[in-house]
Amino acid sequence: MADVDQQLGERMCFGPFCLSPGERLLTKHGEPVEIGGRSFDLLVVLTEQPGRVLSKRELLKRVWSDVVVEDGSLRFHMAGLRKLLGDGTDGARYIATQVGVGYAFVAPVERQGGSAPRRAADEALKAPVSTTNLPARLPHLIGRERDVEFLVDRVTDTPLFSIVGAAGVGKTSLAIEIGHRLAPAFADQVAFVDFSMLENMTVVPSMIAGAMGIAVQSEDPLAVILGHVRERPFLLILDNCEHVIEPVASVVERLVEEAPHVRVLTTSREPLRVRAEHVLRLDALAYPEELDGLTVDQILAYPAVQLFRERAMAADIALVIDAEAARLIAEMCQRLGGMALPIELAAVRVATHGIEATARQLGERFSLGWSGRRTAQPRQQTLQATLDWSYDLLPAVERIVLERLSIFVGPFSIDAALDVVADAEIGSDEVAFALDELVSKSLISPDRSRRTGTYRLLEMTRAYAREKLLARGVEARAATARRHAAYFLAELEMAEQDEGVLQDARPLRLQLGNIRSALDWCFGPQGDRRIAVRLAAASAPVFLNLSHLIECRTWCGRALTEIEEGQRGTAIELELQAALGITLMFTRGNSEAAGNALARALEIATALEDRWNQLRLLGRLHIFHERIGEYATATGHARHAVQVAEQIGAPEALGVAYSLLGISHHLGGDQKSARRELELSLQNSPPSARSRTIHYGFDHRNRSGIALARTLWLSGHAEQAARQARQTIREAAQLDHSVTYCIALIWSWAVYIWMEDFPAAEEDLAAFTACAEVNALGPYVAAAAGFRGELAIARGQGGEALGAVEESLSRLRAARYELLTTPFSIALARGLVLDGRCPEALDLIDAALARCNANGERYSVPELLRLKAGILARCDSAPGAGRAVLEDALALAREQGAHAWELKVEADLAALTD
Repeated sequence: MADVDQQLGERMCFGPFCLSPGERLLTKHGEPVEIGGRSFDLLVVLTEQPGRVLSKRELLKRVWSDVVVEDGSLRFHMAGLRKLLGDGTDGARYIATQVGVGYAFVAPVERQGGSAPRRAADEALKAPVSTTNLPARLPHLIGRERDVEFLVDRVTDTPLFSIVGAAGVGKTSLAIEIGHRLAPAFADQVAFVDFSMLENMTVVPSMIAGAMGIAVQSEDPLAVILGHVRERPFLLILDNCEHVIEPVASVVERLVEEAPHVRVLTTSREPLRVRAEHVLRLDALAYPEELDGLTVDQILAYPAVQLFRERAMAADIALVIDAEAARLIAEMCQRLGGMALPIELAAVRVATHGIEATARQLGERFSLGWSGRRTAQPRQQTLQATLDWSYDLLPAVERIVLERLSIFVGPFSIDAALDVVADAEIGSDEVAFALDELVSKSLISPDRSRRTGTYRLLEMTRAYAREKLLARGVEARAATARRHAAYFLAELEMAEQDEGVLQDARPLRLQLGNIRSALDWCFGPQGDRRIAVRLAAASAPVFLNLSHLIECRTWCGRALTEIEEGQRGTAIELELQAALGITLMFTRGNSEAAGNALARALEIATALEDRWNQLRLLGRLHIFHERIGEYATATGHARHAVQVAEQIGAPEALGVAYSLLGISHHLGGDQKSARRELELSLQNSPPSARSRTIHYGFDHRNRSGIALARTLWLSGHAEQAARQARQTIREAAQLDHSVTYCIALIWSWAVYIWMEDFPAAEEDLAAFTACAEVNALGPYVAAAAGFRGELAIARGQGGEALGAVEESLSRLRAARYELLTTPFSIALARGLVLDGRCPEALDLIDAALARCNANGERYSVPELLRLKAGILARCDSAPGAGRAVLEDALALAREQGAHAWELKVEADLAALTD
């Protein structure tokens, strides 16, 4: 080898070995070592430039210049050379592999002797540095356009820039792109140094020199580097610095101070923390946080979704991305936190398993073992390897803090972290310091976007840390989970005293994952049942606030089976029974269990002399008995509520009580009293607010407003009724509370049907159906089908519409929901008349009249009588058969103050006279 011949007399020593190229001799502790010719040449080439990654092609060209060989020969001799040197034995490291690129000699090398002419050395110093080791850039760097533009603009004028971010966010790809973009500005004097395979920190300067193409023949590689670049422009890119951050920081600080034309760009999971450092924190790729209302094109425009789509379609060109696939991809990007590496790993998996299966697997268990490109760095071939890399660099305390923080689901505050993580082993000060360090190292993400002072673990980091926590044993996990549950119990119980907390649903929604996780653990095998029962009661307002009625029902039911004797008859049982009753009522129907739960809650409130809760529960019992058709009982609850409200004496209490009494009078047919009491209710009620809405279970002011709209129409004020209905629906929508919104829509429906305003009825029905289905409000879902049939009949269509109303009635009766029985009976009777089935229609009307007279639902009786008269006139051969019925209807309408019914009856009587 020509290169070897030029090194006569020079020795390169590393560890116990010395290599004499001119003599073709390798010694260990002064004793000769047998080594093959190719292996010897390979070792010479590697030690010439310690720290520099030499490509396979370069090694083959220099060692096997006389023959053509394959990569297998290189791997064979490299393995033999490692074995000969004892690489990996007792911590010794000599040769590192950069997968897919080449090999680097990573042990410190000391050069001894040599007879190279001084002039040649001088020329080497004067010669311009030329490097060609910049890795290939990605063909398309997705979602980093602004970052690229920013760095290209700033790096040339800034001595040191650090790209800082979590593992897998895409720091290296961005740095490589910047290197390629800026190479012309530095006359191609750009060097890329990848420290990922380096374990010996002492060779950092040598590795940098090797990457720069600088031959080092002294004990101070940094001095040689400075000698080459002190007066020259140069761009040095140092990649993956986190595990060698101290020596890198030392080298970079001297370069910045002594080489004014050098620019350094680093990537790391934490800043170098040296003078003159500028930091770009690289966030995850943007992804849609909310999918509702987004079109497919809007979803696909997000960078995270673009990356997933591009990688998935590269792995399977036949892949079709339709609307459902786009939503699944977006949901996976949400789960993966917009992180480039896990997105790429999941996208590769799509080629084998498909989008739906991959989404399901990701949802069932976040997999840290999914593999990606074989040519990727070993630490980036799986998420497990990527996180092992970061975890192994942490001190013991930071490892424990990270593991315990994995108990949080979603965001957490500094106070939460201190309460949950600190214990007798690790104090609060240590936790706070470790938290700062973990944020600096990009293992914890601060929420800079919302400025809420919260933190979160990316899903992949949380899954990894959770496994580490579990590995410490059941007791370690249980202790952390108990502190986590106790913290959120204290927070929720405190929130009960501050109604403003329940006003805004967004913070509650962010903590929902933590509340669920705490409940799961408390009711689980290792859980704490006493905390569980209290936590279920304290979290009920949260679930009700977010309209998670089924979940609220489940936890409250479970808590009541676990409740201790000492907790019975307390405010805890009261809250559980009250929540169970209302959630059963709106999700499963008006079952006996729902009524019993509400009655038990009222019994406890009465025993505790808690008048506000008595009022709250009387309101819930009022709507319960109204829905099952027990109007007299409902009216009794309303009168009781007025007594309790008068004892309380507050306007809000009177507003609630008069709402109940006004609605009872409206349904009972006394529209004059109903209007007076409903208007009195609205005068006393404060403006609608979510906190009060959630507390009562629905919004009493809103319910008064919509009942007033119906009363106004019946009283003959159609335009005023329509305005009141529209206003009340708007206010209900703004509250963003599903039960209140559905109540407003279901009562306004009658106003629009009575007015024959079918477009408004259609709009009302569409909103009602969507709200009922999204929130799984079973009885309302059943009612929606009946409304569709009722609207069709009102437009003169029979046939299938009859079947829809009949089926809806059957389902509602099964749920003991009788409030719609009369209006649906009226619709059915009209449909039967349209189909020429008068006897059946007449029987149906008679049955409805008997039921209304028995249960006190009198507001619709004048219309039932008018409809009966019309059927008799149409189908009975006896002349004037319906006149007497119409006269009864007229008298009753006048008695009730139902001027709208009165006008309709008078019109029918006039038609008979004609």
